[in-house]
Amino acid sequence: MAHEHHHEQECCNHEHEHHHEHGLKKQLTLIILTAILLVAAVIIEKTCSLATWQLLLVYLVPYLLIGHETLMEAAEGIMHGEAFNEHFLMSVATIGALCIGFLPGAETEFPEAVFVMLFFQVGELFEGYAEGKSRESIAHLMDIRPDVAHLELRGKKEEVRDASPEEVEIGSVIVIRPGEKVPLDGVVIEGASSLNTIALTGESMPRELTIGDEVISGCVNLSGVIKVRTTKSFGESTVSKIIELVEHASEHKSQSETFITRFARIYTPIVVFAAIALAVIPPLCAHFSLLIPHSSFGEAFPTWIYRALMFLVVSCPCALVISVPLTFFGGIGGASRKGILIKGANYMDVLAKVDTVVFDKTGTLTHGQFAVEAVHPDTCDEHQLLHLAAHVEHYSTHPIGAALRDAFPDEATDGCQLSDVEEIAGQGIKAKVEGREVCVGNTKLMDAIGAKWHDCHHVGTIIHVAIDGEYAGHIVINDKIKEDSAEAITQLKALGVRKTVMLTGDRKEVGAHVAQTLGIDEYHAELLPADKVAFFESGERRVENGESATAFVGDGINDAPVLARADVGIAMGGLGSDAAIEAADVVLMDDHPSKIALAIRIARRTLAIAKQNVWFAIGVKVAVLLLAAVGIATMWLAVFADVGVTVLAVLNAMRALK
Repeated sequence: MAHEHHHEQECCNHEHEHHHEHGLKKQLTLIILTAILLVAAVIIEKTCSLATWQLLLVYLVPYLLIGHETLMEAAEGIMHGEAFNEHFLMSVATIGALCIGFLPGAETEFPEAVFVMLFFQVGELFEGYAEGKSRESIAHLMDIRPDVAHLELRGKKEEVRDASPEEVEIGSVIVIRPGEKVPLDGVVIEGASSLNTIALTGESMPRELTIGDEVISGCVNLSGVIKVRTTKSFGESTVSKIIELVEHASEHKSQSETFITRFARIYTPIVVFAAIALAVIPPLCAHFSLLIPHSSFGEAFPTWIYRALMFLVVSCPCALVISVPLTFFGGIGGASRKGILIKGANYMDVLAKVDTVVFDKTGTLTHGQFAVEAVHPDTCDEHQLLHLAAHVEHYSTHPIGAALRDAFPDEATDGCQLSDVEEIAGQGIKAKVEGREVCVGNTKLMDAIGAKWHDCHHVGTIIHVAIDGEYAGHIVINDKIKEDSAEAITQLKALGVRKTVMLTGDRKEVGAHVAQTLGIDEYHAELLPADKVAFFESGERRVENGESATAFVGDGINDAPVLARADVGIAMGGLGSDAAIEAADVVLMDDHPSKIALAIRIARRTLAIAKQNVWFAIGVKVAVLLLAAVGIATMWLAVFADVGVTVLAVLNAMRALK
């Protein structure tokens, strides 16, 4: 059943991706076909003597082919009480252009109507490419979803059967072997091991497990075989909750609309009402005016309705519709060449307004891999302490063992004899190296053998070493801070970012050390994924005013719900989990935190270019609209001004690519 669910989820996501690509190809095909039909229609108009209604039928073919979706969007907006959007303006203006030719003495403007719709769809195509594939897919989250539980049969302690985690009842006993995912939350009743929780809690240090300890589903059992009595059903377990959080987090996400859509909401009603006023008020004034004798409403109306419709045609924001999405598209392309993947124009818009950055710690500000930070010998030298510790940890699969072996790479070739290796659960390892008994572990192991250990002023995991029962010193192992993490915080503050915060599942002293080292304003430690979401929601309300936004930077599966919930979620893509990358709005492909400041700079520059295009286009439009209103501008002058503005705006937009 679990395998079937996984397969269904993958099929669903492949189908979504295929549908998105098919939609873009269909749109491009329609644009090319419409352009060909438009050229054919113009040739027919020039070579054949057709009546106006016959010409309309000829031009309606390319018009409806390219514009049917826009017309339906406009109709849907009217039905939902949101009439004034760019689809409505495009529809009214182009229908007006189609109708102008039927007024007495007016010229047909059919090509203009088709051109406007064609330009609009080109802009939509740019946006479609910029948005890319849907980020809602959570297919990769299924990687933490355990597919099977080894269920112990009641009354038969040595017999187990494989079952789907959904089938396991509360109070059942399950067996978890080394390397397997924990399928359900529960309590250890037999055995000892260590648990890799980094994917869920972000805690860098594996947790030691003994009888009576709680285990969380979705984590990985590292060493020993353990038996767990389940305390929650699969639907209530931690891994299930995380998947559910990601699925529903986007429903509550603050949706930042693209600049052109927000602009159109103000621009469209002004233009429409101005056109209506232009069509009706001057003829009424002429009708009742004593200065213009023998002038009736009926005589003046055709002239002013022509000017009003021309006013609408001129007001079509072709330059904006093409140049603004192209600016964002260029900015997204330029950012991708710097190793920054921004998933859509609206995220670029929000990224430019970021004034609070919230970081995960492990794998984001730190490498997420253990390394020896310091060696403090007591009765021997540093070389000997590392040499003995690395030998004792020779067979260990624990990350600490790997860190000690990496710090002393000669261990495998120096020929020392290792014997009587004994792993003591929850304490460490005891072994004989060249006949000397060496104990490597925590303070519990030192107390057990009577070695007088002492603490260390360094923050991190302290590994104590004793030789023949006498304390020999300790080794400090830590998750190393990334080389450019401090630079990232400095750059963000230079950009005017008001506040930096760090959230981590790690211990408080580790969190405090990292925050202090990097100059982070605020930190919160020992958090579970749900705690991070709760903290973020309470923090977000303080800045949700439209002019500022909060970014969250993370890399683990545990960060996926917060990445989806943030105003803008930024994921570390190089080493980050697939789930985090799916949930995020921005992905840093090389895992360098300093790229966050670069992403914000690119977003701000892109938004500035978009605004330049908007104000330039509006300025020219207003000038031409005023000329059109008083009858000075002709339709072709308006079309020329519109196309000229579009070309200049597009050229300006291309700067965003660099």
